[in-house]
Amino acid sequence: MKLKQVIQRLSIPDAGIEGLQERRYWLECERAYTYQPIYKTDGCLMAVEVLTVVTHPEHPGQRIAPDRYFAEVAVRQRIDVIKEQLAVLTEKRAFFADNGILASVNVDGPTLLAMRQDSSLMAQIEEIPWLRFELVEHIRLPQDSSFASLCDFGPLWLDDFGTGMANFSALSEVRYDYIKVARDLFIMLRKTPEGRNLFELLIQLMNRYCQGVIVEGVETLEEWRDVQQSPAHAAQGYFLSRPVPMTTLEEVMLNLA
Repeated sequence: MKLKQVIQRLSIPDAGIEGLQERRYWLECERAYTYQPIYKTDGCLMAVEVLTVVTHPEHPGQRIAPDRYFAEVAVRQRIDVIKEQLAVLTEKRAFFADNGILASVNVDGPTLLAMRQDSSLMAQIEEIPWLRFELVEHIRLPQDSSFASLCDFGPLWLDDFGTGMANFSALSEVRYDYIKVARDLFIMLRKTPEGRNLFELLIQLMNRYCQGVIVEGVETLEEWRDVQQSPAHAAQGYFLSRPVPMTTLEEVMLNLA
């Protein structure tokens, strides 16, 4: 008797195929890193924020919004990004150590918590005293976790205060080192005299919860002057510098004056 092997083809719904293709698309994305300086109101360089540039091989000249990319990839891929950023920063460790400059890296809560399970990564972080993690405000922490549990990573910064979930309740749960005010809130309050007064009062109040406030998205000389005349500690934005390649770090202006 001749035996016939019966191969049953697996039928995958169209929606499933589309999901697999989309997942593969995000995994194929390529990453590069730039930085944007953060200047204190006296014009001295305080820190640089590491930024992620995401592209896909099919359209290498078209950038993908980092927020969209990070929303689509799993935590393990986000940890890979952190490792890549730390590798880039480690190559520049002499610059940060010699000039007393900080480097900030964005991270969400679930990724920060997952990083605890990587002992080699944690050991590397401990050897970079000038590293700071910026906690993005639009996060969903596991039910058995709390903001306070993130303090094990040392001084944390809060990113984009004034949008989404970043509000004063967050300030009472974690003692942030620095708090970054979102451009949308800054611009909204600058529209009226009452808003300008409220902006100063807001900064004064926030200073009670942290070492200082950094205003994001400063794009004009007038905006920079307003920040300088406020109780804010520092600012960043296109007026001060656009994001530039990490290879140019040694060329950054240490003082705007």
